[in-house]
Amino acid sequence: MADNPIYQTAQPLKKLVLASQSPRRKELLTGLNVTFSVRKIDVDEDFPEDMPHDSVATFLADKKAMAALPSLSDNELLITADTVVLVKGQLLNKPATVEEAQYMLSLLSGSKHQVITGVCLMDRHKKVVIEDAAWVHFTSLSPAEIDFYIEKYRPFDKAGGYGVQDWIGYVAIEKIEGSFYTVMGLPVHKVYRELVSW
Repeated sequence: MADNPIYQTAQPLKKLVLASQSPRRKELLTGLNVTFSVRKIDVDEDFPEDMPHDSVATFLADKKAMAALPSLSDNELLITADTVVLVKGQLLNKPATVEEAQYMLSLLSGSKHQVITGVCLMDRHKKVVIEDAAWVHFTSLSPAEIDFYIEKYRPFDKAGGYGVQDWIGYVAIEKIEGSFYTVMGLPVHKVYRELVSW
């Protein structure tokens, strides 16, 4: 792979670090054919109550990056990300209980919602925060379908209580306006361009 000129262009001189426990983000970054390590960071995902909902994803991505900054060495480039779902004037993050997941999926059922993923790329001298948004159209789901999905897939680590790559994505999503990968958790087309220009 080292002979691939695109790979050489996209691979920054610094060591790439993904500060996320999300297996989906790890999978997506792997798809860019770059070498990286994964680092765990502990940070709360609180945000100001009066913050506009469409600013929360970038705020949290930046917050995660700043929490990881003390552990960042001079030769490392950090990537953090956060995804939120906006529907009917409400912001949906990760459900903590079965009841919350049922409520979220009931809201999404038969409606259109927006998914926003914010990303922060940072080394010890530079920081870039980007975001991408997509609109997702859901068909109507029965209570039995919602309960099946929650029981089978346990979507408690997913914004909005669902994963686009799961069973629910096959049966419920009628259309996506924007990047599938942004909905999945990382706008890889924008991350790639930042890595190329870093």
